[in-house]
Amino acid sequence: MTLEELHSQGLKFFREKNFDAALKIADKLQKIAPKYKQGYYLEASVWRNLSNPVKEYYAFEKLLPLLDFSSAQGRKFAAETFARIANACVDLGLLKESLDFNAIAGKLIDNPQKEYGITSISVFRMNFLENVSSADFHAIYAEYEKFLSNIVPYQKKIYAHKKIRVGFLSGNFKFHPMISWAWALLSKLDRNLFKIYCYSNLRTADNFTERLCKTADVWRDIYDLTDEAAAEIIRDDEIDILFDLDGHTGNNRLRLMAYRPATVQISGIGYMNSTGLDCVDYFFSDVYCAGDENFFTEKVIKLPHSHICYEPFTNIDPADAPPCLKNGFVTFGSFNRFGKITDSMLTTWKKILDAVPESRLILKNSLLQTNDGKKFVGERLKSFGFELNRVEMRPFGGNHLVEYGDIDIALDTFPYTGGVTTCEALYMGVPVVSLYGSRHGTRFGLSILKNVGLEELAVATYDEYIDRAIMLAGDWELLTILRKNLRTMMKKSPLMDSQNYIREVEEIFIKLGAFNF
Repeated sequence: MTLEELHSQGLKFFREKNFDAALKIADKLQKIAPKYKQGYYLEASVWRNLSNPVKEYYAFEKLLPLLDFSSAQGRKFAAETFARIANACVDLGLLKESLDFNAIAGKLIDNPQKEYGITSISVFRMNFLENVSSADFHAIYAEYEKFLSNIVPYQKKIYAHKKIRVGFLSGNFKFHPMISWAWALLSKLDRNLFKIYCYSNLRTADNFTERLCKTADVWRDIYDLTDEAAAEIIRDDEIDILFDLDGHTGNNRLRLMAYRPATVQISGIGYMNSTGLDCVDYFFSDVYCAGDENFFTEKVIKLPHSHICYEPFTNIDPADAPPCLKNGFVTFGSFNRFGKITDSMLTTWKKILDAVPESRLILKNSLLQTNDGKKFVGERLKSFGFELNRVEMRPFGGNHLVEYGDIDIALDTFPYTGGVTTCEALYMGVPVVSLYGSRHGTRFGLSILKNVGLEELAVATYDEYIDRAIMLAGDWELLTILRKNLRTMMKKSPLMDSQNYIREVEEIFIKLGAFNF
């Protein structure tokens, strides 16, 4: 059997999800032909499907020295390899490496559409980095705009509809964190004033998709359409306001916005920063979250309270009391993805644990699904001086809201702060300590805590972050009060007041669509 035939057999097993058999083929290929690149790529692909980015990363590491850049086919394969290892780096918290690998992939790809996607990914991943200026963002926005230069936009057209037509664009109309912030916006606008269109870039629907489909006046599936074709449909629908909910997150269709199919174009809610696109007129924010507007290419809409309205997916009651009362020690926790946990964050958390005797830390994320992931995280924690007997590592999955009952205080990440994760913690009666900076994406914790009435837990420096965590850990009476009252505080706050939220949004939309009357 030739190497190609053996590899084809491995691919067959991979497509059939017979991953053990595929791994055996990959191992055999590597042993009999150590320089045969496809053997390592097959192994990496299996580990990706088994949610093991550690072994995926190591498989790609073996492949990198073998890459060939002398031919078009070799460069294409190398580009795919660099893009894939960049993804694994994000999962492992190797953020600078991820951007470096992604940049190499972008330079190697000889396909403008794919290169555009790679650049969009890089824009998104810059939000993971702490010391990034507005000039840094604008530089990559300029690179991004180059891929839109050949698009001829529609001429701006003002309609005279009896109802303002609002179109929502997303690839996440499903069970997705964004929906818990956008549900009210998608379902509760006054139908006497607005007609709602949804443009779905979703490959596979779920129960939430079906529910959302029923809330819309018009539903369009655009997944299989080109950007030009999708833009033409939106134009034909005569949309007054097109609202992109994804920004630079995965599966976005930002490029179709460059055709300017709608009279007014907005982005926000599902992404934490500017699109960098001149064709997007406004970015949706609030007075607390907006921060330094130099990071934006859009005009910033600042709602007077919260630019999101939290709608929990489940209604599980919080624990009756904080766990410190029964444990005799304080438990800190973070359920944010591991890629958000920077070196600065680990240094800060270590200082907090050192200052609070016998305290514990619970980490819960998808990297901890495997023993390899736990070992990788454990080694990183040890390099920062953590005693691993004080850290519990839990896999992400199941009904994780219940597990907030095991945490006294949630520790937010920075600069990529928690969003829905922060809302979930507060909803389960767990106070959150959050650090904020000047750019929009670092200020979600500030906005959420301000709206709930816990602004003193949102701080501007690492030292204040440490002090707040220590203060909370020393006040078990306050932790008990918060456990009993936080949910009620949330429900009474602008963060969950859908009626007032919708009224504020409607005022904005009517102002933007005033040309209709």
